[in-house]
Amino acid sequence: MVTLSPSEDGVMSDATGTVISGVIAFAAAVIGAVIAGRYAKHGAEAGGRKAVEAALTQVHGQAAAEHWQWVRSQRHQSFAALLAAYAALDEVLARIAPEVRNGSGFDDVAGRELRERTLELQAKTSQLALWGPSEVNALAYAITGKSVLAVHALLHIESADLSNAGAEWGGFGQARDDMAQAHATFLQRAGEIIRDPRQPIS
Repeated sequence: MVTLSPSEDGVMSDATGTVISGVIAFAAAVIGAVIAGRYAKHGAEAGGRKAVEAALTQVHGQAAAEHWQWVRSQRHQSFAALLAAYAALDEVLARIAPEVRNGSGFDDVAGRELRERTLELQAKTSQLALWGPSEVNALAYAITGKSVLAVHALLHIESADLSNAGAEWGGFGQARDDMAQAHATFLQRAGEIIRDPRQPIS
C-alpha cells in the first residue's frame, strides 16, 4: 500500500484545484459564449424581421402610389376621350341640322355617321365610369342623355318631314342647348379634378 506524505498530498490538492478552476473557467466561457450567441441570434433575427417589414412597407407604399398614378392617368385619358366623342357628335349634328331644316333631309351615310358618333359617345361614357370619380360619372351620363335626346329630336324631324315645324325645331334647339350646358358643367368639374393633386378616389 502506497501512502502519500503530507507534502505530496498538498501538491496534489493544489494541482487538482488548479485543474478544477481551469475546467470551471472554460465551462463558464463556453456557457457565456453560447448565451451571447443566442442573444446575438435573437437580436439578428429581430433586426432582420424589422428590416424586412420596413422594406415590405416601402414596397407596398411605392406600389400603391404607382397604382394611383396609373389610375389618375387612365382617368384623364377617359375624360379626354369623352370630350372628343362629344365634339365629334356635336359637329355631325351642326352639319346635318341645316340640311334637314332646308327639307333635303340626310342620306344613309350621314345617318350612319350620326348613329356611330352617338354610340361612340355612349361607349366613352361607360369607359369613364370605370375610373370615376362618381361625381364625374354622373356628369358624363348627363352629357350622353342630353345628346341622345337631341339626336332623337333631329331624327324625328327628318323622318316625319317636319322641316317647317317651328315647334319641333324649338325642341331640337333646346335639346342642343341642354347638351352644351351638360358639356360645360362636365368640362369645368373635370378640369378641377385634373388640376387637383388630391383627386377624389371614388
